[in-house]
Amino acid sequence: MNMEARIRGIGMTSQRTRLRLVDRLRASGIKDESVLQAMADVPRHCFVDEAMASRAYDDCSLPIGEGQTISQPYVVALMTELVVNSGLNGKKINKVLEIGTGSGYQAAVLSKLVPTVYTLERVRTLVHRAGDRLRQLGLRNIRTRYTDGVEGWSENGPFDAVIVTAAMETVPQALLGQVADGGVLVGPVGAQQGTQQLATMRCRAGQAPQLQKIEEVRFVPFLSGKC
Repeated sequence: MNMEARIRGIGMTSQRTRLRLVDRLRASGIKDESVLQAMADVPRHCFVDEAMASRAYDDCSLPIGEGQTISQPYVVALMTELVVNSGLNGKKINKVLEIGTGSGYQAAVLSKLVPTVYTLERVRTLVHRAGDRLRQLGLRNIRTRYTDGVEGWSENGPFDAVIVTAAMETVPQALLGQVADGGVLVGPVGAQQGTQQLATMRCRAGQAPQLQKIEEVRFVPFLSGKC
């Protein structure tokens, strides 16, 4: 099957199936129509192994190899909604840093709404696989890098928002330091085993970050070191 046909999908990966997922996301509380449209536009089945494609539009996380997962669509939509609506006084979000590329799905969704997305991944096979997928989908506003996410991507900061897709027991100071004045860091905070709290941290110059807990989530651990 060529890439165009795969993107279009059939049966359990068809556009109709994607729209049913969007209806479930709306019923679950996702309100931003631009986020819902991005979720409809990005073919999640292209970010999982073909053996998993029939489950791509179930609202659940799925394994992608290397002990990692592609996040549940509701959580992807919620984190995207928190990012794109985080600008103070209606300020547009122009530049986002993602820590933990994984499959590339979260970056792909963000790329439909944000002019430039930077994304870091510590697992070599995942970042190469994600980069290939993103190029095949024609998403040219995403920059990927194979590196330890703990240090962020300072030469391209500060960022209007930083999104972390792994459970942080403590938030790395280097990441907070790369959030623009008035910007936010969005990610799961808490013990690396079990559940965490999805939270936003508003960063203002000369002030401690303002933490707001959103809801309980479950993410893979935030790890350091390339592999």
